[in-house]
Amino acid sequence: MLSYKHHYHAGNFADVHKHLAQIAVLDALFRKDSACLILDTHAGSGHYDLLALPEKHSTEYRNGIARLWDLDPRPTQLTRYLNLIQSMNPDSQLRYYPGSPAIAQQLLRSQDRLQLLELHPAEYQTLKKFMRSDHRVSVHKRDAYEGLIALLPPKEKRGVVLIDPSYEIKTEPEQLLEAVKKAWQRWRNGVYLIWYPLLPSGLHIRLLEGLTAGPFTQLWHCEIKVKKPLGEHGLYGSGLVLINPPWRVPEQLSEQLPALASWLSQGVHTVRHQWLRGPQ
Repeated sequence: MLSYKHHYHAGNFADVHKHLAQIAVLDALFRKDSACLILDTHAGSGHYDLLALPEKHSTEYRNGIARLWDLDPRPTQLTRYLNLIQSMNPDSQLRYYPGSPAIAQQLLRSQDRLQLLELHPAEYQTLKKFMRSDHRVSVHKRDAYEGLIALLPPKEKRGVVLIDPSYEIKTEPEQLLEAVKKAWQRWRNGVYLIWYPLLPSGLHIRLLEGLTAGPFTQLWHCEIKVKKPLGEHGLYGSGLVLINPPWRVPEQLSEQLPALASWLSQGVHTVRHQWLRGPQ
């Protein structure tokens, strides 16, 4: 969706949830020395200036990363995540927020590769400029799902695909499902981390039902809800699906999420996590 810009939502509670999981997955993969591929299908511009946001959009990050940034003392389970953000804000004033490409780049080792897909012209140019000096990173101006299938299987045997669409298109769940099934057939060893919004429309139910009915043998998901549903379109929670989750990552996230939902609460806070297929 070329009208969508993630900048307005950067650092919100969904980003916090998603990026904590991304770090947990990458840390688990990088415990082994062999090279990994990280493929980000909806990369955006890579990083965001929170102070450049219009005032009406600033409440999103203020109810997200800003709440964790202001915790004193900072919880140990957030140390890894907050240190990555601190590296972009050396004066300790929260201004710049890393998107998933910047987080992956900071964790990347010399033997790993980061492949970034972005179709929006302005976002692509910003991302390309941000990553231009890193030989480990390739930036592609191409459709997320076309690129996902075309770039798999990689030469690396291990790695993760990050899938984070805007869901502004009504048929997004079906497009995502079709693409992920094809991708999994090409690269069954890969980890797939899929974000989805919790909306009053119940869009996520279609996605979860489709994934559960798919060919995947290991499927785990987690959700946080931080406010009551309002209207037809308001985001009230965040969900993640992991296909082939690395060892111990579901347990790690399950332990972190109750406190996270409490810190990010806007009136309510609930957590849900379960295996949809595979280990119980």
